[in-house]
Amino acid sequence: MTTNRYLADVAITCDQNFTVIRDAAIDVNEGRITSIGPQSEAPPHQGTVHDLGGLVMPGLVNSHAHTPMTLVRGAGDGLPLLEWLTKVMWPREGQMTPEDVLWGMRLGASEMLRAGVTSTCEMYLFEESVVEASTEAGIRLVMTPGIISALHADDFGSTDGRLATITEFHKHYHDPERGVTVGFGPHSAYDLPLEFCAEVAAAARDLDALLHIHVCETQAEGMDLESANDGRSTVQLLAENGVLDGRVIAAHSVWLNDADIETYAHHDVSVAHCPVSNMKLGSGVAAVRAMRSRGIEVGLGTDGPASNDDLDLWQEIKFAPLLARVVATDAAAMSPRDALWMATSEGARAVGNRDVGTLESGQRADFIRVNLDDPTFVPVTSTDELIAHLAWSGSGRHVTDVWVGGEQVVADRQCLRIDVERAMAEVQTRGLRLASDSGT
Repeated sequence: MTTNRYLADVAITCDQNFTVIRDAAIDVNEGRITSIGPQSEAPPHQGTVHDLGGLVMPGLVNSHAHTPMTLVRGAGDGLPLLEWLTKVMWPREGQMTPEDVLWGMRLGASEMLRAGVTSTCEMYLFEESVVEASTEAGIRLVMTPGIISALHADDFGSTDGRLATITEFHKHYHDPERGVTVGFGPHSAYDLPLEFCAEVAAAARDLDALLHIHVCETQAEGMDLESANDGRSTVQLLAENGVLDGRVIAAHSVWLNDADIETYAHHDVSVAHCPVSNMKLGSGVAAVRAMRSRGIEVGLGTDGPASNDDLDLWQEIKFAPLLARVVATDAAAMSPRDALWMATSEGARAVGNRDVGTLESGQRADFIRVNLDDPTFVPVTSTDELIAHLAWSGSGRHVTDVWVGGEQVVADRQCLRIDVERAMAEVQTRGLRLASDSGT
């Protein structure tokens, strides 16, 4: 296969040293980066050369999403989380068909790709449809099929229930080389019995698969569970039941005490931080600075497009450090580098994809081009200012081109593999039906 060389004015690698390369050359062969460095030091090259200009950086990693909720975007605004779920979201989601989810994911995948999101960790239903749409769009997928009591309570303890279905799904669809990894997505300890969460965690460990679960998103959600267990915290109860023993990403994790954070660190639990969703639902602010200081890997997530209400991870890149600073009353509490790491390399590790998230030799060639010819990037008098502009002013509108596994999937802001206009029309029609059929 021919090696492609990409030239850029600047490359931000998001590696351990946050290396910035001026006049960069990146060589890609068979979906992986084979060389990256200054053009003056690039190895001899016989293949195609693409002069991109602008800034090149790793694709963004959305560490927690329910992307097919494009079908219910904006519904139930102003309700607290549990009412929002039980009175609006779950009634509409209970009416969804596999075809609905297929179109909802097509639209959401195109929205993410156009914003430079090249990987997403999804918890949702009709997982075959999510895989089909993601594969069509060209986005890298961590699929954790959801388990929700309102839909799957009859399956608890049955040999042919939801747990067995996901295990079989893993056998057929888990294929990292083709851009799909499969885990398990029990909704939460307040929604599912602890004993069942433990069963799901054991099944995930047996397959060395990711366990993806909501934890302590709101202050009140765990009160009944904790009062029934002598006041022990939700995190403590999950740990005691073995739920945190494998590869775990805990979404939100807003209401943790110091002991909970130590438990996460002890069990090597990763966190998906969703600042915009948490603000919209009035859930609170996660102690991200404390978590990261204990070595906990924290990625950024949009959550679903019904609680955000978009899938542009650049908003999380901006709001995560803003929240950290205002809570700490310390302008040094979180840096632009921290935010960009969380959206790329740290987020990739958090969801278990350690061969994406950085621009380094051997890594998968998931990268994006950012247009620097924009007022928001002027002036630049130092590398630190460029990085700051990227974190504070960057947005999906600055992303012009996107590659996943070396294949271009967005060119000049146009998705190459999805009919976005048709997807918009389908989601509009299906969204109206779901609202009508559910009576919400």
